[in-house]
Amino acid sequence: MIRDRLPDLGVRELRALVSLARYASFAAAAADVGVSQPTLTRTVRRAEDALGVTLFSRTTRRVALTPAGREFVPLAERVLDDIGLGMRNIRELADVERGRVVIATQISIAHVILPSAIRIFTARFPSVDIRLLEGVQANVLEAVHGGSADFGLGDTTGIGDPLTGELLGEQACRVVLPKGHRLLRRKVISVADLDGETMIAMPPESFAWRLLGGAIHSAGIEMPSRITVSLFTTAFQLVAQGLGIAVAPAMILAGVHPDGVESRPLAAGEMLQHQGIIARRDRDQSPAAAAFLDVLRDVWPKEGDMPDP
Repeated sequence: MIRDRLPDLGVRELRALVSLARYASFAAAAADVGVSQPTLTRTVRRAEDALGVTLFSRTTRRVALTPAGREFVPLAERVLDDIGLGMRNIRELADVERGRVVIATQISIAHVILPSAIRIFTARFPSVDIRLLEGVQANVLEAVHGGSADFGLGDTTGIGDPLTGELLGEQACRVVLPKGHRLLRRKVISVADLDGETMIAMPPESFAWRLLGGAIHSAGIEMPSRITVSLFTTAFQLVAQGLGIAVAPAMILAGVHPDGVESRPLAAGEMLQHQGIIARRDRDQSPAAAAFLDVLRDVWPKEGDMPDP
């Protein structure tokens, strides 16, 4: 019977017992753990003495587990597995704490979702450096493809080799209008309703403009002129001055709360963005980047969680 007190056994003894049970041979087990056969024999005997039981029956031809051995060896395997997992976690934690994360991101995601993710991540890993590369979709793809960013956050539509996309959520768009605009009488606006309006738009290389341009073309409408800006905050200021209208992701309107403008949702299904993680298929994430992505997946708004603008 195993004594009530905890036996004085270390990893070396546990490995010897598990290996001998697996190979049923002192010679093979000794080779597996990298010691001589006499050393393995002494290690097993020392473990049996510490436990106060015989774990193996030995004959000149074979080694077999006793009933006590059949009970103890699975326990030893679990202990070794737990130690191995714990050591890997400790090493990964050390790697994270020495790390750096570079994120290429669309501006709307940087404004609304990333602050919460960064707050949680830096509380856990205060020594990790974080760098944001904010830009339009084309900038995100270029940074990830070229390797200057660990991963990107943007629209995952049509992402292909060598990149891969992981969808985290869908986002609708809203029409941003100056106070008193005729379209504010509508609860929902369609792209066709924008016919004849001056558009305050993002650059041609942005996904927002490609999405809007495609919707305008499909609706068969014309816009007499376009003012191009690089930031949605600038677009909203121009809209407030009555210089035109803008179409923006609902997410950024929930975070910016621009003065002097109002917004209405686009009709369901029009200009829907599919947003998530963009990474290189052939590149593993660093421990720090992988840890950040775990936080990001947890904080990404679920459907219905985003506050109304």
